Amino acid sequence: MDWYGEVLKRKEALLADLRSLLCIPSVKDPATQGPGRPMGAGIAQALDWMLEQAGGSGFRTRNLEGYAGYAEYGDSRGEDYIGVLCHLDVVPATGEWTHPPFEPAIVDGKLYARGAIDDKGPSMAAYYALKIVQESGLPLKHNVRLIFGTDEESGMACVRKYVEEERMPVAAFSPDAGFPIIHAEKGQLNPVFTLDLTAANKEKSTPTCILASFEAGERTNMVPDKAVVRMKAPRPLLERLAAEFQRYGESLGLPCEWMLEESSGSAELMLYGKSAHGAYPMKGLNAALAMAQFLRGYELDAAGAAYIAFLDGKLAGDCYGEKLGIAYKDDISGPLTVNAGILRYEHGKGGSVSLNIRCPVTTDFPAAIAGLEAAAAVSGMSITSIGSKKPHYIEASHPLIRTLQRVYEGETGQEPTLLSIGGATYAGLMGSCVAFGAMFPGKEGTAHQKDEYIELDDLFKATAIYARAIYELANADYADGPEERQ
Repeated sequence: MDWYGEVLKRKEALLADLRSLLCIPSVKDPATQGPGRPMGAGIAQALDWMLEQAGGSGFRTRNLEGYAGYAEYGDSRGEDYIGVLCHLDVVPATGEWTHPPFEPAIVDGKLYARGAIDDKGPSMAAYYALKIVQESGLPLKHNVRLIFGTDEESGMACVRKYVEEERMPVAAFSPDAGFPIIHAEKGQLNPVFTLDLTAANKEKSTPTCILASFEAGERTNMVPDKAVVRMKAPRPLLERLAAEFQRYGESLGLPCEWMLEESSGSAELMLYGKSAHGAYPMKGLNAALAMAQFLRGYELDAAGAAYIAFLDGKLAGDCYGEKLGIAYKDDISGPLTVNAGILRYEHGKGGSVSLNIRCPVTTDFPAAIAGLEAAAAVSGMSITSIGSKKPHYIEASHPLIRTLQRVYEGETGQEPTLLSIGGATYAGLMGSCVAFGAMFPGKEGTAHQKDEYIELDDLFKATAIYARAIYELANADYADGPEERQ
C-alpha cells in the first residue's frame, strides 16, 4: 500500500486540523484547575477538542476525568490492543518569537507554533495515520488506541492515571522524540536544594553588596533563558556594577539589561541566555549560571554569597555532574546530564535550586543520591525533596523493535538504528513501548525553544510511517500479552 500517497490525499485536512489544535494554549495552569480540568482550562480545551474530532471520525472515545483520553479503532473482542501515546500539553512559550506562538504560521515549508514538534504535530500525524488505516478498510487482529495525555511536560500524572484505570497495551509507541527508534531513555533525579539560612546568615563583616533577589526559570526541564537579579549597595558601587555587567554581557555575546532605582538604592540586572530542553542542557546557555559567574566577583552578604557559591562552584560550566560528584555514563545511553531549571532567592527568606538530572540506564541511584547529599552538605545547602524516575530500556531483539525497524526502513530506505535519549517520554511508564519519531535524523531540534517548528515534508512522512506501523503492529502476534509497567 502507498502509505505516503494516502497521506498526501489528506494533507490539507491534516494541516487544517493541526492549525486548530495549535491555536489552543494548552499550558498547565493551576489557576484554572478544577473538576474535569486537573491541568487547567487550556489543556482541558485541547483534550475535549481532540476527542470531539476523533468521535466525529467514528472512533470510540473516553475522557478519563480530564487527565487523559483515548480514541479507539477496531472490532476485535480481545483485550490486547496497540497503543500510540501522544500528549497535548505544551511548555510555556518564553522568549521573543518571530511569529506568535499560538497563531500557527507556515513559512518556507515550516509550520511555526508552540507544540508544532512537541507534541501536537506528531499527535495529529498519529491521528491521521489511524484515520488512513480506518478508511482503508484493512483488517486488524488487535484494536488500536490513540492515548492523549495532558501532563507529559510536568510530571506525567496523566499516564499514571491511565495505567491505574486501563489495561496496558500489548505493544506501543510514542511519537514524542526522534526517528528511527528510541529504545533507551535515561532515568531522572529531580532534587530541590535549599539554602541553610542558619549557617549562611552568620556575617563575618559588613557586606559590600546585598543580593536582594535572584530569579530564573519556570520549569526544571527547560534551560532558563533569562535571569533577573536585584542588588542593594551604595550608589557609586551600583553604577560600577552596572557598567561591569554591561561589559560582561557583551563579552559573552549575550543580551543584558540593567536599571538603577534611586528610591530603593538597588539595581536590577537581567541577563538573557538560550533555552533548550532540560535533557540537553549543553545545547542551551543557562542564564542563571552565567549570572552567578558574574556575581561571584563581588563581596556579598553571607546568605547571598553562599547561594552564588553553590551555583558557581557546583553547577556553572558543568552539564555532566562532575562538580556534584555524580558523573555517571555508559555505552547504552551516554553521560549523565544536569540542568538547573528553577532558581529562586530572596534576602532574609532563603533560596532554592531545582535540578533536573538525566541518569544513564546503568546509574547506581542510591550512590548518586548520596553524592548529591554530600555536595549539598559542603555547600551549606540541604536537599528538601527529590523525585526520581527509573530508566527505560528495551532489548534490540524485542518483536516491537523488529517490527518498527522493518517499517522505518521500508518507508524511508534508511538504516533503522536504535538510539537512546535523555528526554523522558510516556514509553518509560508503559512496558512494551518505545519512542518513535517524529523528528528525523539530522534535523534541528526546536522543542521547548522559541520559534518551534515542524517541516511539512517531515510531518507528512511521519504520518505515513505511523500508518504503516499501526497496521503492522495491529496484525502481529503477541503470545505473552502486555508487559507490566516498569
